[in-house]
Amino acid sequence: MPYSRSEQETIDAGRQLVRQLSGKAVVLLIGNLGAGKTTFTKGMVEQLGLGSADDVSSPTFTLIHEYGNPPKLYHIDLYRLEEPHDVASLGLEEIFDRKAIVVIEWGERFPALMPKDRVEVRIDYAVEDDSRLISITGLP
Repeated sequence: MPYSRSEQETIDAGRQLVRQLSGKAVVLLIGNLGAGKTTFTKGMVEQLGLGSADDVSSPTFTLIHEYGNPPKLYHIDLYRLEEPHDVASLGLEEIFDRKAIVVIEWGERFPALMPKDRVEVRIDYAVEDDSRLISITGLP
């Protein structure tokens, strides 16, 4: 379980994880607002050569960002969605079938809609020292 004490260390943790994944994976990012979920994704996008950290932003309002052509990484944010039928309307099942890495923020809110074969990254933020504990489960 790595600790991150800076934005760069969180980016590096994302880089490390994506090196362990095949070309197809679902990754749930779990953590409170401001924990570093999007920052973690920045490292994944950079490591795959799909853009720089500056190219990555939270998809809170657009819901889905695609990186690569054809997309090799989907960055999805379910924070604003309330009901399972709202999530189902995004076409996640079709995205899950693609040869891509699918990174989902707030996916734990809809466990029945998430594939069983997935990686979960929990980022716990400690306010007192501005650090993050990053726990990863479900690696192949």
